[in-house]
Amino acid sequence: MDLSFRHIRYFVAAAEAGSVTGAAALVGVSQSAVTEAIKSIEHQLGVPLLQRHPRGVSLTHEGHHFLRHAHAMIEALTAAGRTLSAAGRSLTGRLDVGVSPMVAGYFLADLLARFRRTFPGVEVIPSEDRRSFIEQLLINGELDVAILVVSDLEEKAALAFEVLARSQNRLWLPPNHRFLKRDRISLFDVCQEPLIVLTADDYGDSLTRIFRRAGLMPRVLFQTGSVEAVRSMVATGAGIAIAPDIAYRPWSLEGDRLEVRGIADPLPALDVGVVWRRGLERAAAVDHFLQSCRQGQRPGHRAAD
Repeated sequence: MDLSFRHIRYFVAAAEAGSVTGAAALVGVSQSAVTEAIKSIEHQLGVPLLQRHPRGVSLTHEGHHFLRHAHAMIEALTAAGRTLSAAGRSLTGRLDVGVSPMVAGYFLADLLARFRRTFPGVEVIPSEDRRSFIEQLLINGELDVAILVVSDLEEKAALAFEVLARSQNRLWLPPNHRFLKRDRISLFDVCQEPLIVLTADDYGDSLTRIFRRAGLMPRVLFQTGSVEAVRSMVATGAGIAIAPDIAYRPWSLEGDRLEVRGIADPLPALDVGVVWRRGLERAAAVDHFLQSCRQGQRPGHRAAD
């Protein structure tokens, strides 16, 4: 069931106003938005909550029961908001956050901005380094938490993590490349073309293992830790690349276009997650940072603690 706070608020407004028109005026949205919200709740619950009549709406028997729960939910969420707001104003201290190079460009700014808005009294100190070094800093207690590619964590016995985003790997191609006529390309065919390899966050090592397991040897033309360099070289026709969707943009910095196609062979996804030291009593700032990260987490992602 996927009931949103907005849907519940619209239902309560309709129940209290006695009409969809009155509810729309109370919450400041269109009548159709209120109607669709109520229909969505009724569909998910499988029972009618409101009776429609020329003068407006009235609650059904089930609607009266649900209204009590709806009020309780709104009160609970409001109380939680007040508690978090108070915690945000009172929490102080320092939070040392590690991040690996590729992740820094696509996740760090949003995560830190969300946390700082809620907890302005906490001084957040980010630092970038290789994933393996950041893992050791976490274990040694020199970092509180980190945002990393967790697909290939080396110290899983000592570290806990939660996946925040999962990214598939696809083939990047220049315009008019012969592979664009196909939806999916095999690793064997990839090996027939010059390959631009992204090395950031040990991604190049992961690709090497993938080709080795398939018994293949790619024609590596160039290796770089710069995503922008990969984009530019592919877009100008120097070669092709396999890279994660989180880094894909359809244009290079020079304005040249890139295309993508799927890989026919099964490839492991690239998981980005928040990581902390396992078994260590966490400071309040760390717990709140984890919760802040979870707010942007997509359905289906997992914890490994």
